[in-house]
Amino acid sequence: MFIMTKWIAAIAAAGALICVAHAQDSAGRKELKRSDLTGTNMEVVVSVSETKPGETLARHLHHGEEALYVLEGATAELPDGKQISLATGSANINVREVAHGGFKIVGDKTLKLLTVHVVDKGKPLYETPK
Repeated sequence: MFIMTKWIAAIAAAGALICVAHAQDSAGRKELKRSDLTGTNMEVVVSVSETKPGETLARHLHHGEEALYVLEGATAELPDGKQISLATGSANINVREVAHGGFKIVGDKTLKLLTVHVVDKGKPLYETPK
């Protein structure tokens, strides 16, 4: 886990230093680096996102895998009203085309994530589930 954390932090630092394109979307996502995955029809996208208290992270899916690392934790409220802690230093992998998200950040802390997507090239990074 420690080695993976250092690897992800190194990618983020390198992306921040050599980034060519900085894209910001309405969900508070800042794209640090995008590159083809060698020998495939996929690409790797490294981003940092912030979801502030009162904002909702919409339910969505990806056409590939999403690895995430919580840079700054917060409390999330699920649609059923249950609150969960998204702890600083925790990590997760969301698998291809499985919907996730759909929660609201509550309390006084902003959720800050580092994400690495390995997704099909030419498809949208985020898609609303049907």
